[in-house]
Amino acid sequence: MSTSDHHGPILEISNLSISFFTRLREIPAVMDFSCTVMPGEAMGLVGESGCGKSTVALAVMQDLGVNGRVTGGSIRFKGRELTEMNQEELRRIRGSEIAMIYQEPMASLNPAMRIGRQLMEVPIIHEGVSEDQAYKMALQVVTDVKLPDPERIMKAYPHQLSGGQQQRIVIAMALMSKPALLILDEPTTALDVTVEAGIVDLVKGLGKKYGTSMLFISHNLGLILDTCDRLCVMYSGEAVETGSITDVFDKMQHPYTQALFRSIPLPGADKNDHPLIAIPGNFPLPHERPQGCNFGPRCEYFEAGRCDAGDVRMASIEGDDRHGSRCVKFTEIDWSAPPKLAKKTKKSTPGKVVLKLEDLKKYYEVSATKLFGGGVPRVVKANETLSFEARESETLAIVGESGCGKSTFAKVLMGLETATSGNILLYGEEIQDTPIQQRRPDTVSGVQMVFQNPFDTLNPSMTVGRQIIRALEIFGEGADDSARKARMLELLDLVKLPRAFAERMPRQLSGGQKQRVGIARAFAGGAKIVVADEPVSALDVSVQAAVTDLLMEIQRENKTTLLFISHDLSIVRYLADRVIVMYLGHVVEVGTTDQVFAPPYHPYTEALLSAVPIADTRVKKKRIVLEGDIPSAMNPPPGCPFQTRCRWKSQVPGNKCETELPPYKTLADGHHTLCWLSDEELASMEPVIQIAAE
Repeated sequence: MSTSDHHGPILEISNLSISFFTRLREIPAVMDFSCTVMPGEAMGLVGESGCGKSTVALAVMQDLGVNGRVTGGSIRFKGRELTEMNQEELRRIRGSEIAMIYQEPMASLNPAMRIGRQLMEVPIIHEGVSEDQAYKMALQVVTDVKLPDPERIMKAYPHQLSGGQQQRIVIAMALMSKPALLILDEPTTALDVTVEAGIVDLVKGLGKKYGTSMLFISHNLGLILDTCDRLCVMYSGEAVETGSITDVFDKMQHPYTQALFRSIPLPGADKNDHPLIAIPGNFPLPHERPQGCNFGPRCEYFEAGRCDAGDVRMASIEGDDRHGSRCVKFTEIDWSAPPKLAKKTKKSTPGKVVLKLEDLKKYYEVSATKLFGGGVPRVVKANETLSFEARESETLAIVGESGCGKSTFAKVLMGLETATSGNILLYGEEIQDTPIQQRRPDTVSGVQMVFQNPFDTLNPSMTVGRQIIRALEIFGEGADDSARKARMLELLDLVKLPRAFAERMPRQLSGGQKQRVGIARAFAGGAKIVVADEPVSALDVSVQAAVTDLLMEIQRENKTTLLFISHDLSIVRYLADRVIVMYLGHVVEVGTTDQVFAPPYHPYTEALLSAVPIADTRVKKKRIVLEGDIPSAMNPPPGCPFQTRCRWKSQVPGNKCETELPPYKTLADGHHTLCWLSDEELASMEPVIQIAAE
């Protein structure tokens, strides 16, 4: 039965409960979950890590593993009960009628098989078509997902494609058999925002072309706004609110949904005047859920005796499109009341220059092998003539896509790499040629790093307290063990962790708590410059607000200089005083946050801004999707580094963009851009992000 023959819901989940069984206990992962996806509809599933989003998706695929079991409710696909199907029936449906795209594309690709062969297998297995027919279908779908030179791509192996290209191939594979339902589990988390924008447009377009219904799992509310018609907000195994995008975004009726929106940096948020409001407390573990409402202990509207009296059921909201809320008080709450604002803080004034980069270059030589083109050594130009200053108490954001040289610069600054040429002056002292082993302890402790993934940076066999004390010993802090222990407890206070956590092992901490330990350790030696490399991108949105707020508070107290490396321009707009935009090793734009976020832009900044998903229905964005991927730093294009993807190139007379590197042009005091565009062309640029008047 094809999708067009079926007029009811494509997917109907009713009162679904799923548990995982361990030797110790039954762990309920999803309770009383209901959701309906109609033909051609895109349904978003939103919530924090551990809330049960992926478990729901795996239950639809009937792939819960050995320990997982559906303990109640039903999952109907085109009117048929999935939980009652045998393996043979499920095999026929999976891949042909229900397809799933995972977060990590390489998990779905065979590294030893050419792309074309992998794509051809789908129609050969599911539809029994001939090799020739399968090749034509595969070539068509590779063209559909907008990959350059489809015939070359078909002959390539997965490792020869970039992450964005691999994800497009996985989408192509999922769409080969024109499934009725496509499940996307965080399909763009590992991709750059510009690539993500292309994938989002692609998924929406192909969904319409093939009439596919979608279940889109994400923690990014902006992405859900861009892709879905409806959404379901999950918290601790339950759906707490569901409805159309406009109903839930503009007329939210659950305290958790409201708290989520208040903890993400939407336009208008300001770290001094309108700080984000973090959700208090922590996400409950599955076997420690509270009585009654799961969100109760963290809810500002909690009322003892009502909210914790018994199980809370989903209630319908009259007048809206299938809008429901799992809250006993939703009719009594004044949803339009302004939030109780966190305390305002005074804007800090940047002090003296503490860090100065002058024409910094970092090249890597790749040894000559047959794989890399014969006998001539190749050079990877990771950083090209970086020049900028950072001041005391200033937050300087460095933004750009993967491969632009952000992390390479951080490694040179930290002493993990040495510079090829140019200078790095830290308090007037040159450090670019001194590896970390030869740096003085006060230099090492003065520049510290907070890494992206808190899980990889802590020793799993050492208590939290011992790890911080170890850092104090290395930095020569404290006269004896008791002084260092006292300082360690002060550092736990600084990052707002209970002192009892000193005795805990890293595995007993949540992601946000681990990141706080990483921050405490970075400040153990009284760091004056902290390089934060994507410090919140691995954390849930509600935890992000608390961690960024913490970084700001520590900065105000210690007058720290914060170098904030990120690809998330929403958080950059909220946190940064000045912004540096990097592309292929070059600084293409630098200025204050207000200057960089308003026209005139460098063409790359313009494209970056247009690609950022913003969870606000009032925002109108100009859509600029970049074609192609970032060129290789081993073989950069001549002229302007951005010219291969620039939509403004035709406005520049001659072919200067393709032959000459542009000079730095000053647009305003402190605002510089690397571009050949004339002043008139720059002045004609329109804002990318506009907020409609209410």
